[in-house]
Amino acid sequence: MPLYLSRFSYTPETWARLIGRPEDRAQAARSYIESVGGKLHGFWYAFGAHDGYNLWEAPDNVSMAAVALAISGGGALSSFETTVLLTVDETIEALRAAEQVQYRAPGA
Repeated sequence: MPLYLSRFSYTPETWARLIGRPEDRAQAARSYIESVGGKLHGFWYAFGAHDGYNLWEAPDNVSMAAVALAISGGGALSSFETTVLLTVDETIEALRAAEQVQYRAPGA
């Protein structure tokens, strides 16, 4: 199954609610991805541009998009970005396939 890296940030209101009533949001994230047949591999909070990161496994892009849309539509986040991750083998396969693409640089 494909892997996905999500970066998220909470709204100030969400932080205020969590300060008043702390909870393990990894459990919620796990239930969201499992509802589409996926798996949560990690949930971390961080300092910096994003408040947290998730590593997910999902059956396909549509399943991951469904989870991302449901989370984004919930209103608790100020941002939610997801990146599809490629394995080394997938990247090597793409590199070999790239040789067949007849790219021409703009203006060349």
